Amino acid sequence: MPEFDTSHVKNIVLLGHAGSGKTTLAECMLFEAGLITRKGSIAERNTTGDYHELEQERGNSIFSKLLHTKWRGYKINIIDTPGYDDFSGEVISALRVADTGVMLINAVMGVEVGTDIIWEYTEQFKTPMIFGVNKLDDDNADFEKAVREAKSHFGSNVVVVQYPRQTGAGFHEIIDVLRMTMYHFKDNGGKPEKMAIPEEEKAKAEELHKELIEAIASNDETLMEKYFDKGELDEDEMKNGLKKAMINHDLFPLFCLSAERNMGSGRLMGFIDNVCPSANEMPPQTTQKGDALPCDANGPACIFIYKTISEPHVGELSFFKVYSGTIKSGMELENETTGVTEKITQLFLVEGNKRTPINELVAGDIGATLKLKNTHVNNTLHIKGKNYELPPIVFPAPNMTVAIETLKKGEEEKLSQALHQLREEDPTLLVEVSSELKQTLIHCQGDMHLAVAKWKIEHQHKLEVKFTKPRIAYRETIRKMADANYRHKKQSGGAGQFGEVYMRIEPWYEGMPEPADLNVRGRDTHELEWGGRLVFYNCIVGGAIDARFLPSVLKGVMEKMHNGPLTGSYARDIRVCVYDGKMHPVDSNDISFKIAGLQAFRQAFQQADPQILEPIYQLDVLCPDDLTGAVMGDLQSRRAIVEGIDSEGHFQKVIAKVPLAEMDGYSSSLRSITQGRAKFKMAFAGYEPVPFDLQRKLIDEYSKTAKEEFA
Repeated sequence: MPEFDTSHVKNIVLLGHAGSGKTTLAECMLFEAGLITRKGSIAERNTTGDYHELEQERGNSIFSKLLHTKWRGYKINIIDTPGYDDFSGEVISALRVADTGVMLINAVMGVEVGTDIIWEYTEQFKTPMIFGVNKLDDDNADFEKAVREAKSHFGSNVVVVQYPRQTGAGFHEIIDVLRMTMYHFKDNGGKPEKMAIPEEEKAKAEELHKELIEAIASNDETLMEKYFDKGELDEDEMKNGLKKAMINHDLFPLFCLSAERNMGSGRLMGFIDNVCPSANEMPPQTTQKGDALPCDANGPACIFIYKTISEPHVGELSFFKVYSGTIKSGMELENETTGVTEKITQLFLVEGNKRTPINELVAGDIGATLKLKNTHVNNTLHIKGKNYELPPIVFPAPNMTVAIETLKKGEEEKLSQALHQLREEDPTLLVEVSSELKQTLIHCQGDMHLAVAKWKIEHQHKLEVKFTKPRIAYRETIRKMADANYRHKKQSGGAGQFGEVYMRIEPWYEGMPEPADLNVRGRDTHELEWGGRLVFYNCIVGGAIDARFLPSVLKGVMEKMHNGPLTGSYARDIRVCVYDGKMHPVDSNDISFKIAGLQAFRQAFQQADPQILEPIYQLDVLCPDDLTGAVMGDLQSRRAIVEGIDSEGHFQKVIAKVPLAEMDGYSSSLRSITQGRAKFKMAFAGYEPVPFDLQRKLIDEYSKTAKEEFA
């Protein structure tokens, strides 16, 4: 029998901007429950959560960690997450399996940019949420400001359950308006003494108590009637009302904390036990087919893989949540994605880097297993005979791209294996071998994300690598019509080569009229894999070129479009009309007309006012109001066009279009300009012409490179 049934398992995720105290709070919770005998600290590099060498070196969380604690008959699974947006994938995957989020707000800084960004993810999942105002013992703490900003950013549904009697170094009393009790802590925190609310605080406490009751009652008709009848709700009614409102994402209770001094964590854990929903109280999961999957320990076994890590000397550890049934060691489950049967050889409870073997896990619980060879993040495993597939986690698009190469020749295969392993562990890191740019590219979330990838490659895979600026995927096109012809003739004894092609090229655009002065006999439209179109017309009259040679002409044109005349970039949006030519009864063949078509196209292209296009990205920068000017100034130095500024809560969103060529190093620059108080995201918007002086420079650089290659 499992130690805890489904109803007594609570899954929470600790969220918040970097530095808000998540890891310290997790340490408090473990300490309070007696799972650890000494509370570790970030400064001493000995917390249970931040056990990774890189985290201890940098002093902040980088990976999400699964921990658990036992509190008054309940098991609380805790997922501690990083606070920097570079590691948003860790936050999103944790939210996917948590049943309640605990959002920490730094009482000194208030609501920060990272808090807003994480809140967007919680809105997507409709995660029941608790707020914890932390660091109330700091001399610069401002509880009232933190509450105002929370209500401003996240709505009036943020309801105060506790407030501090005083903040700063003297912080040691919390007034709870749900229980109408004051908690008095010793200087070193721990278990508080319960006391009556002081006379001078009663009016404020009564007012907040009333606000809390009204907020709870307004979300439940039955409770509203009771409140009107009695003018009050008892504690159990308030708890039940809060739970229902939290599940519906209607109310977000707010608590007081000093994680550093271990004040308030016990009350928070009690609330998690008594009020926060367990998995079977949440709406059932919906499969990809639209079927409901209730969280029932007696149901068919079904688990979802939300994270994998690779551990030296151990192998891959897969983290999962049990969505239905009871999972036991030795059980065989089928992977719905791959169709492979996987044997669950071992089950573990996880406490940071500590693994405790167990025999079974019930629906609603979270655990880990080893060596699932053909199973990855986002896979659903289920008992044979079922076809369950749960919705995948949708990870954010990357914001930054760099090229990577080894410092030593001959290690390309080892690098490929290392990058594959990184991708397995981190779905937000994308790897691309670009045949167009002739580079291996890493697409990631930002500088810190990239630094972690580099550390892993160098320390875990023992490879020396360097990052370089990625080449830009320019495009080439034309702005006017041009005619050209080319005769390919080659005689070297025996059968020779002969082909002559007359060709017109024009800029193609949607809805353009057919050629008025040519006899159109056939048309092929080619959607180019790199964007845009090539429209190819057969306008040959009188059999000047046999129809069987036209595919070879097209092949020559397409070859040159793969390697544009100006910079070797792909060409796009061109209409080609082949209207005349000559052939030889013996010497004409496919290769002759391919070469003639390629050279005629190249000559016409050079005469058709050719133009280089560059990729333009939509850039959204979220920053505090006082930093907007600095952000805009930096963008203007990058040839950006600022399209507008929108307000988002207390932050400004600068909206701009910026050339990708100018975005190298932007993540570092923005962090430096704003002291890490701004975030950005970017998405491809389209191609635009490069300025004339830059076009000239790009053509000259390409010509020089081409000469060196053929020298």
